[in-house]
Amino acid sequence: MPMPKRKDPAMSKPMPPSIENGLPAPPVPQKLRELLRDYPELIQRLQDVLDDYIRKPNPLIPFDGAIWALEGRLESFISEAREELDLAHASGDANAVKMAEEKERLTRHARSRNRGMSDLDQLWNYIETHKESLI
Repeated sequence: MPMPKRKDPAMSKPMPPSIENGLPAPPVPQKLRELLRDYPELIQRLQDVLDDYIRKPNPLIPFDGAIWALEGRLESFISEAREELDLAHASGDANAVKMAEEKERLTRHARSRNRGMSDLDQLWNYIETHKESLI
């Protein structure tokens, strides 16, 4: 049975001001959006962690800090997906196991520097464009 496709409303919405200083929301890297397109709630959680980071960035290394924020959130996704997989195995529901395995695979790929975290140009450009406001 094919997995149902979920529409990602975050893929096409404009980036409104996200923080008190009026900066636009920092972009969730496109490769992450593509990998996690079936999980809009995860994309939103990535947006939330970037928004939170931009409110109080590391003034010395703002880009690295943004990467660390993303990596931390992606690690939590992997842990959550593994817990879901354990629960699915315990339930004995083959369909739930298959879906949980796919989610765990996608979250690992999203965290990979060779996949989801491989193209951070948009985030770099955002940090460079707004560097004076972030320091």
